[in-house]
Amino acid sequence: MREMPPHTAADTHAVASDALVPTTDAADLREISTRERFRGLLWLVAAAFFMQALDSTVVNTAVPAMAEALLVTPLGMRTALTSYVLTLAILIPASPWLCDRFGTRRVFGAAIVVFGLGSLLCGMAQTLPQLVAARVVQGIGGASLMPVGRYVLVRSIDKREFVRAMSTVATFGLLGSVLGPLLGGAIVEFTSWRLIFLINVPVAIAGVWMNKRDMPDYRLDRANRFDLSGFLLFAAASALLLTASELAGSAPVPWLRMGLCALVAVLLGTIYVWHSRRIPYPVADLQLLRVRSVWVSLAGGLFTRLGISGMFLLLVLFLQVGCGWSPLMAGLMMVPQALGSIIAKWAVNRALVHYGYRRLLLGNTLIVAALLATFALLGPGSPVWVIALLTFAYGASAGLQYTTMNTLIYTDLDIKHASMASSMASTVQYLAMSFGIALSTLLMEAMLQGHAHEDYVVAFRWTMIMLAAITAVASRVFSRLRRDHRPLSGAA
Repeated sequence: MREMPPHTAADTHAVASDALVPTTDAADLREISTRERFRGLLWLVAAAFFMQALDSTVVNTAVPAMAEALLVTPLGMRTALTSYVLTLAILIPASPWLCDRFGTRRVFGAAIVVFGLGSLLCGMAQTLPQLVAARVVQGIGGASLMPVGRYVLVRSIDKREFVRAMSTVATFGLLGSVLGPLLGGAIVEFTSWRLIFLINVPVAIAGVWMNKRDMPDYRLDRANRFDLSGFLLFAAASALLLTASELAGSAPVPWLRMGLCALVAVLLGTIYVWHSRRIPYPVADLQLLRVRSVWVSLAGGLFTRLGISGMFLLLVLFLQVGCGWSPLMAGLMMVPQALGSIIAKWAVNRALVHYGYRRLLLGNTLIVAALLATFALLGPGSPVWVIALLTFAYGASAGLQYTTMNTLIYTDLDIKHASMASSMASTVQYLAMSFGIALSTLLMEAMLQGHAHEDYVVAFRWTMIMLAAITAVASRVFSRLRRDHRPLSGAA
């Protein structure tokens, strides 16, 4: 984006809606918390997060039933999951330019409509390829929801209130994580899995109405030229890397094709690095990586999510296929995780002020790794309360980890870089999630010696141990932060 002076939501180089600043004098505006002035915006962004969280958690619970209906193995359903997440990662870098060109209100509204349409198509899919195509449509819409939402909050909310505002929005979004497993389990058990996608449609309709009323319309008078070459290079490299990982799960493994895809992906990535240094407005500004908190946040988030992104999909398969639980019971067991995440997000402000980013992320990443390894002790005879307590503790640690990593990237940046930082953070997040899901399912598939119930239990245990090791290694990235790196004192 073009350089803009630091500002609050009240002053603007952007074209803002009439509802952006209430009719009052400047003295009153200084007295009113930005979180109060933009309460409707917080609800809107929370609704978008809710819709995405609901979709992802509902789908995880329904994977075994969907696999049976579409005549594929449960682990073979990973394409329907990774295609959606990879689409998000590929298209998110276009969000800053779209906002500059068309305005945040139009982009966010269109994203909600397309996501709702994709959900409708998913509910109508008859084969796995049709479901994958519909998930891509969902991804096209979802690609602008989170980065645009974060960007508008950064532009609108005072920096000293940003961590608290993000925690509030994420908490309401996590309600989707609470309701998703319950709805998914109940719908699959008592009706049809197709309804799990259709519940997004009324939420999308409500979101369109809220967007028209509450979304500020930030945009540039004249948008910079879109980096189409860089966008295509990044998209091709990401798609080829995921293709290589999918080929690794084939039997027999096509080593030549897999190696060729990986080699071309690395080559395209290298060309993009060279390309981004030669143009003024790259699709992903790698110059921001010179800021320590930015590259630590992105690298740490990448390696952490590689280890934990596929965990709950594997847990659902372990409970339903390995232990013979019903979809409703398996979905119910996901609720403690969401509740733990919500509670942790309310505690993140005090934890950051007390420990700082470095100590908190170092210690908490190791805790997450230890909890992953503890899941390997579970079996068909494990008491329900033990599994519930473990998922609660894991959810709390993972929620603390996500919120801390998501706010770290903005701590040392000027407001003029907020849009690009938001885009890069969301891109890395979803790219890591797509590879994390692929990695976890491939590991479990490699450990699977048969398709009996006990085979899934053994494969789950070994996969948890390997994912725990990957997550523990990720903690080393956060040791590169300054020892005194803390949020602003007003964030607590």
